[in-house]
Amino acid sequence: MADKIIDGKLLASQIRLTIKEDVNKLIDNGVTPGLSMILVGDNAASRTYVRAKRKACEELGINSVITEFPEDITEEKLLAEIERLNKETSVHGILVQLPLPKHISVQAVIERISPSKDVDGFHPINVGKLTLGQEGFIPCTPIGILAMLKSKNIAVAGKHVVVIGRSNIVGKPVGQLLLKENATVTYCHSQSENIKQITQLADILIVAVGQPKLITKEYIKEGAVVIDVGVNRLSDGKLCGDVDFTEAKHLASYITPVPGGVGPMTITMLLYNTVKAANELYKNNNE
Repeated sequence: MADKIIDGKLLASQIRLTIKEDVNKLIDNGVTPGLSMILVGDNAASRTYVRAKRKACEELGINSVITEFPEDITEEKLLAEIERLNKETSVHGILVQLPLPKHISVQAVIERISPSKDVDGFHPINVGKLTLGQEGFIPCTPIGILAMLKSKNIAVAGKHVVVIGRSNIVGKPVGQLLLKENATVTYCHSQSENIKQITQLADILIVAVGQPKLITKEYIKEGAVVIDVGVNRLSDGKLCGDVDFTEAKHLASYITPVPGGVGPMTITMLLYNTVKAANELYKNNNE
């Protein structure tokens, strides 16, 4: 069974060793990669995520700064802070932790971040580059999923990938990324009909809907690769994914666990994007 598991925690630790080497090279050349994170309000989950990102940065030698604002900050003030960070040469990546208060436009915030510092990969310019197959910043969870597939030498080209979920953060970009890798991609979502018939055709099934244990064995073709992006907390406090792991593991050729699967890879690829941004700035300044 162990050889079926794609261990995101282990893979993340291996990738971080390479990122650490890149950080050290930049520091030797007088550049310390910098990530600036903005936290609005007092959302407990957001605070936990930001702390985890800062800890990961510290371990690799990336300079991280968290700027906190009250829930009632105006959109104008938040956008002005982003503009200030866009001009700050020591900042290579800017991250605004979501969700934001309802009176602030998420799209306006995303669009204000310089595309060259958009380490989340959410800016329309980076989204467009991904769609066109051009070089840019790719959202952290999708690029982490691709790294997980490659770590097990799982062929993507020519395979049928079914993505359940169409969010701008995971569903849409992971489909585009795997299309770029020459997969045949089908999207399913809340309005899709006959989902089971579609998912049963999947060579690679990626589930990102936020519904605990939604995907049971009836959805899965024997030998399929199952990537579970969901993280849900049950009434007993335990975490589970969108896939019923107990049922799916018997059918899948490879499967990601929750916790310890996709989650650790997401933060790792944020670090990767931040160092990539610092490297690109260094190269541009020395050409």
